[in-house]
Amino acid sequence: MDRAQLWDLLGVRPGTVRVTRGLPNPILTTDTATIPCTTLIPEAPRATILYAHAHGNRFDIGGREITDGRGSLQDPPLGQALAAQGFAVIAPDLPGHGARQHEGPESALSKEAHWRGETLFGHMIRDLCAVLDALPDLNLPHPVGTVGFSMGSFLSLWLAVLRPDIAACAHLCGVTSLRGLIATGNHDLHAPYLTVPGLLTHVDLPDIAALIAPRPQFIGAGLTDPLTPPETFAPLRAAVTRAYPTGGATFSVSQADHFETPTMRRDLLSFLDDALNAAGEM
Repeated sequence: MDRAQLWDLLGVRPGTVRVTRGLPNPILTTDTATIPCTTLIPEAPRATILYAHAHGNRFDIGGREITDGRGSLQDPPLGQALAAQGFAVIAPDLPGHGARQHEGPESALSKEAHWRGETLFGHMIRDLCAVLDALPDLNLPHPVGTVGFSMGSFLSLWLAVLRPDIAACAHLCGVTSLRGLIATGNHDLHAPYLTVPGLLTHVDLPDIAALIAPRPQFIGAGLTDPLTPPETFAPLRAAVTRAYPTGGATFSVSQADHFETPTMRRDLLSFLDDALNAAGEM
């Protein structure tokens, strides 16, 4: 499946973007949205992390996840840890989250999108693409990696597939086989944002993850997490392993529930150091 077909399933296409307020708290404007962003910018950053925030039924957090953290993530907040490694970090508020809660509740946003032949997930991806396109105007450096936990994991994955200018992708605690998740009955644990009508008539998430190769990919998961149990995670591991016959895929898997572990944090930071340093030297 190619990128155009994936965009067709999402029901949207990326558009143009302009910066209406610059750093440190940028606001971006597209033809469909106003996108506030939270940033952490160290002195002389060596690369940029485009950070996709989680869901967790905490619609108030949004992009502030990089500065304020989240109960399912380690301390210090992941954005702070990334900035301490020398990365610029930018996290937009996605539709219905953070400063965009006024746009409406998730259920309403999802229904409206489906009635228009679009998807809420596609709107989120489109907004992340807008941030990526605005990085030069914000003077944020390349290479660019994408990182996300839970909801952010799916967004990080899809963004890396749809945008070949993403140098490295890291996703934690989310991506798995949807067919397998349906078979376990755990698919209803996901919120409406993840619904992409017709997806499974073409591909499953393991097939999509394989499309990132040969660019480096980090996969973190807990096998006691009801969203990534062993029987649904195994197809993802197999598909990604096949796609990287000479290496480039990093797994950090443990007997954990739906949270970032200390080992996952350590492995993630090491992965990004290696992957983005290598990309910067190309």
